[in-house]
Amino acid sequence: MGIIVQKFGGTSVRTIHARQRAVQWVEQAVDQGNQPVVVVSAIGRAGDPYATDTLLSLVTEFESQSRQETDLLVASGEVISAVVLAAMLRSAGLPAAAFTGGQAGIVTDENFGDARILEVNPEAVLQSLEQGIIPVVAGFQGVTRSGSVATLGRGGSDTTAVALGAALQADRVEIYTDVDGIKTADPQIVPEARTIAHMDYDQVFQLASLGARVIHPRAVELARQFRVALAIRSTFHDVPGTLVGNNGHGSNGWSRWRSEYSATSITQLNGLALFDVRPPAAERAGWLSDLFEELGQASVSVDLINLFPHQGYFCVREPLTASTESVLDRLQVRYQRFANRSKVSIIGTTLQGLPGMVGKMMAALAKAEVEVLQSADSYLTISLVVDSRSVKAAVTALHRHLGLDRA
Repeated sequence: MGIIVQKFGGTSVRTIHARQRAVQWVEQAVDQGNQPVVVVSAIGRAGDPYATDTLLSLVTEFESQSRQETDLLVASGEVISAVVLAAMLRSAGLPAAAFTGGQAGIVTDENFGDARILEVNPEAVLQSLEQGIIPVVAGFQGVTRSGSVATLGRGGSDTTAVALGAALQADRVEIYTDVDGIKTADPQIVPEARTIAHMDYDQVFQLASLGARVIHPRAVELARQFRVALAIRSTFHDVPGTLVGNNGHGSNGWSRWRSEYSATSITQLNGLALFDVRPPAAERAGWLSDLFEELGQASVSVDLINLFPHQGYFCVREPLTASTESVLDRLQVRYQRFANRSKVSIIGTTLQGLPGMVGKMMAALAKAEVEVLQSADSYLTISLVVDSRSVKAAVTALHRHLGLDRA
């Protein structure tokens, strides 16, 4: 019997109907001769009683609250979810037991709120499987070597699932969500966006890093490192979803390769501020290096950097604008800030070497009356900064012009 890890996100356990669907997926895995290990997120989203943001709101007004105690609080959301789903599985005739992340053997560092997994000791989970009991593991958390509960940051339940999959040498990790798989674009912006049947780790990592919320980038990074097969599926519809792995897990990638299909998907990231920086009035050598060193010390992460001898452009998340301006003012760097910017990114293969790609993009955006404010590219991505009001027009135009609406 092969081990599979089935992860159910917040929307997949939000209602009794959703949880019943999750139970049906576990039942199906057992009927097919597999040994499922279940990982769950907290129930629901902000506003729901046991959601992470709801629990967090209980203590945000207290300045004395430590990150360590905050982790202890918010980790309880996933524990509640694990206990509830384990009870439902037992009610359906499937022996099950709830585990915290620590009980499942997940050991982390002490960076509370955004901890990294150091190791996974899955002995207790394996013992449960040997006894015919389905482990239901609380995602998003582990314990430090000193025994403190630590959470893994936003999207941490995905990371829990992949880490367990690697430690258990699982046949695959199934990520259940409220969409049918990875799409060619956000279906809320492009209703005709198609589900992509196969993607490789690098493309999905780029997609997740650039704003797509279907899976956390750290989980994809782990899957790539340990060669864990991933399946992104819908909780609510019985469709194949997206299989993630190099060339579809060993199939002949050349059978699907077409140069005109180099662009595979489009994503967007909102809530950015664009900075146009110029040297101080009394220009000095090294002003740019000083600037970025100071920004790093202020924990400001910059994106989409374009540098010239006497000018520079970069973006930051809007919550970091005050910290950014404080550094700029201290160094007497002249600047302009442009709020309400978004990054639209095209993900594909060998985009840099495809003649005419940029021309196609710019023609499509010009026709849609979208102004490109900045750009950056890599081997797998081309990213454009646009006014946030133009995101829908930009994504729709690029999706259609690059042929992503066609199978």
